[in-house]
Amino acid sequence: MSTDHLHDQPQSRVVELDIEGMTCASCVNRVERKLGKLDGVEASVNLPLESAHVTVPAGITDQQIVDTVNATGYKATVRPARFPSQSAGHEADTLGLPASADSGGMRQHASKVGPRRQGSLAELARPGGRRGGTSEHAEHDSDGAANGDHAEHGAEGGTQGDHMQHGPAAAQFVPRLIVAAFLTVPAFLISMVPALQFPNWGWVAGALALPVVSWAAWPFHRAAAVNARHLASTMDTLVSIGVAAAYLFSLWQLALDPRMTEHPAMEGMESGGLYFEVAAVVTTFLLLGRFLEANAKQKAGDALKALLNLGAKDATILQDGSEHKVPADQLRVGDVVVVRPGEKIATDGEVIDGMSAVDASLLTGESVPVEVERGSKVTGATINTSGRLLVRATRVGSETTLAQMARLVSQAQTGKAPIARLADRISAVFVPIVLAIAALTFGLWLAFSGPAIEPAELRAAFTAAVTVLVIACPCALGLATPVGLLTGTGRGAQLGILIKGPQVLEDTRTVDTILLDKTGTVTTGKLAVGSTLAFGGYQGTDVLRLAGAVEAASEHPIAHAIAAAAVEAQTGHDDGGRLPAVEHFRSAPGGGVVGTAEGRVILAGRTGWLTENGVRPSGPQQEALAAAEATGATAIWVAVDGTPAGIISLRDTVKPGSAEAVAKLKKLGLRPILLTGDNAAVAAQVAATVGISPDDVYAGVLPAGKVDAVRRLQAGGAIVAMAGDGVNDAAALAQADLGIAMGSGTDVAIEAADLTVMGNDLGQVAQAIELSRRTLATIKTNLFWAFFYNAVGIPVAALGLLNPMLAGAAMAASSVLVVANSLRLRSFGK
Repeated sequence: MSTDHLHDQPQSRVVELDIEGMTCASCVNRVERKLGKLDGVEASVNLPLESAHVTVPAGITDQQIVDTVNATGYKATVRPARFPSQSAGHEADTLGLPASADSGGMRQHASKVGPRRQGSLAELARPGGRRGGTSEHAEHDSDGAANGDHAEHGAEGGTQGDHMQHGPAAAQFVPRLIVAAFLTVPAFLISMVPALQFPNWGWVAGALALPVVSWAAWPFHRAAAVNARHLASTMDTLVSIGVAAAYLFSLWQLALDPRMTEHPAMEGMESGGLYFEVAAVVTTFLLLGRFLEANAKQKAGDALKALLNLGAKDATILQDGSEHKVPADQLRVGDVVVVRPGEKIATDGEVIDGMSAVDASLLTGESVPVEVERGSKVTGATINTSGRLLVRATRVGSETTLAQMARLVSQAQTGKAPIARLADRISAVFVPIVLAIAALTFGLWLAFSGPAIEPAELRAAFTAAVTVLVIACPCALGLATPVGLLTGTGRGAQLGILIKGPQVLEDTRTVDTILLDKTGTVTTGKLAVGSTLAFGGYQGTDVLRLAGAVEAASEHPIAHAIAAAAVEAQTGHDDGGRLPAVEHFRSAPGGGVVGTAEGRVILAGRTGWLTENGVRPSGPQQEALAAAEATGATAIWVAVDGTPAGIISLRDTVKPGSAEAVAKLKKLGLRPILLTGDNAAVAAQVAATVGISPDDVYAGVLPAGKVDAVRRLQAGGAIVAMAGDGVNDAAALAQADLGIAMGSGTDVAIEAADLTVMGNDLGQVAQAIELSRRTLATIKTNLFWAFFYNAVGIPVAALGLLNPMLAGAAMAASSVLVVANSLRLRSFGK
C-alpha cells in the first residue's frame, strides 16, 4: 500500500476525464505519458471505461489537461460535479475525521486519499460514458443555478441514462458489421469456391470488398490517421495497414493483368494472387470482435449500474405540515422525509418519529431486518418494512453511504494494479516492433527467394507480412487488466464488498496473518444472557422469568437482554411466552430496577442497588458473583422479597458464522489472531469458540496497543491484515498491510481501510479476500493468454504458416476470450 505523494499536496485536486477514441493499450500508455509530462500531474487511464483519473497541482488548469489529451489525438471532456463543491474539510467532518486527518501519523494509502467532489450518485460513479448532443458544461452551469430550489433542481434527471454507458456503445458497430458481413460472404465464396466463379470474378470480388475495407473499416483507418499525425502508432495502425495493403496489393495485381480472372476455373491463380476476400474477412472479424468487446464491457460494468439503481428515485418531504414529492437527488441536509411501509429510504438520516424494521439486505447482504426507532440512524437505499417513519436527512448527494460505495467502486475500477504497469510498458513499444517485424518478414522472404523473384514468391512474402500485422493487434493486452478489475470490483459491490483500489488485489495475495478485533467483528458487541445461577431453592428458570418481568419495563440494554432471554425461555409454555405483569415499577440509572410481580417484590441490579434496598448477600453468594465477573461476564443480582435469589451472567455473544469464517480464513492460508481490550479469560473463551489457537490471542490491548501489535507482527516478517469496525481500530487499519473494515462500523474505520464489507458477518471478510485473490488470478490469466497469443502467433505468421483470414479471426477471438474469462467473476459467490 504505497503512499501517493501527489495526493498529499494540499493544493492538488482530482480531475475526472471522459476520453473518446482510445482503442488499445498503446492509446492508454500514450495519454498517460503525455499528461505525465505536465509538471506535477499524474494520470491513470482506464480503457474499458474510457476515462481518466488525473491528479492535478494548483498551477495547472482543467483546460490545459483537456488540451493535452486532445493534442494527443483523442477527445477529452471534464466530467463536471453536479453540486457546488463544499469546503475542504467538509467531507472529513461528515466522516467524523478532523480536516487535517493526514497529520495524525496514520499511513495513508493512494487509494484512500485525494479530494472528493460533490455530485449526484450517478455522476460520482458514472464510468466514463459518452454524452449525446448536450453540453456538459452547460448542464453544470444550469445545475449550479438551480441547486437552491427543489422545483428548479428537477431538470437534472434527464441525462442519467447516458451516465450508464461503458465505453463505445455496441450499437455503433452494428451498421458497419451488418454491411461488412453482407458483402464479405459473397466475396469470400466467389474467391474460395471454384464452382461459384464466373468470368472476371476478381473485379466483382474487388467491388464487393471495397465498401468493407473503406466504409466498414473506417474506424480503424481514422484512428490510424489521427495517430500518424502525431507520429504515433496503435493497434489501429496495424489493422489499417494490413487491410489496406491486402486490398491495394490485390488491386495492383488485377490492374497489371486485368484478365487474371477471366476464366472461372482460376487458371493462373494457383498461388493466390488476389486478397480481396482476405481484406474483407479480416475487417468483418475485427468489427465482430469490437462489437462483442463493447457488449461484454457493458456487462462487466452492469454491477456498478445496479449499485446505483439501488437508490430511491423519489422522496416525499414534509414541509409546513404538508407532503411534497421531489426527486431524491434534490434532497438537502435537514429535510424531513416521510417513508411509508414498503418504500426505500431516500437518503442517510436519523429517525425523528416512528418505529419500524428496516431491511438493509440490498446494501449489506444480511437478511435480518434491523429495528429502528426515534434517534436511530438509517441508510439510504434500505427498505422500510413496517411502520411509517419520519427521517431527517443528515447526508445527501455524494455524501450518502450508497454514493460513497459507488465512488469507491468507480475509483477502484479507474486505478491500476502494479501488474498492469508491465502490460503498459510492453504496449508502449509493441506496435513499432510489430511494424519492424512485418517489414523484416517481407524482406527476408524476398531475400531467401533468390536473385530472381517470382510473382508467387512476392505474393508469399506479402501474405506473411500482412498476417504478422493482422495477428499482432494488442487488443487482448489492453483489455486484460481493466476488464478483469471492472468485473471483480463490480461483483464485489453486489456482494457488499468494496475494494478501494487495484493495489489491494496485490496485497490480498501476499497477506499471511489477519488480526481480528473481537467486539463487533468476531462477536456481536451486544450482551446476551449466558447463564443463570439460582440460590435458596429457586430454579434458574424462575430467577430468569421474574427478573425478565421487571426488566421488560426498562430501557437499559442489559434489561433488554434479560427480558429477551426470559421471553425466549418462556416460549412453548402454556402462557405463550408472556412474562408476569409488573406493578409499582421503579428504576435508578446505573443501579437497577424494582417492581412487584406475582405478588412478590423483585429487585434486579448491581450490588449497590441491593444494599440500597436493604438486601445483603451472603459470603458464598458474593464469591459466586466474583467468580462470574472474573470470567469477563457482566453479573446482575436478582432478589425476591428481600432475599438474593440468583445471579444472571451476560456476555458478548459470538456471531453465528464466526467459527466457520475463521476456518475459511485458515483454508485461505491466513493465521487468525484475536485482538481485544477485554481480559484474558473472555478472550480465551471467544478464541476457543471460534477455533483460534490460545497462542494467537492478544488480550487487554488498548487502541494504541493495536497499532503496536500490527507493527510487531510486521517487524517479525508477517504481512498483516486487520479487520475491525470501531474508531479505536482506525489507526491499526491504516497501519496494516491490508485494512478490512466491517460496514456496520464507523466511517473513520471504513475510511482507514482498504477493503470494506458492508455487512456484519465475519464470513464476508473471508469472502472479500477470496474475491480479491480470484480477481487478481483472473487478471494474471488474461495477461498470460494475451502475451502467449502474440508470442506464438507472430512467429507462426512470419514463417508463412498462417492465413491472414485466420489471423484476423484469431485476433478477434483473443480479445473476446479475455473478456469472457473476466465475466466468469460475475458468478463468484453464487
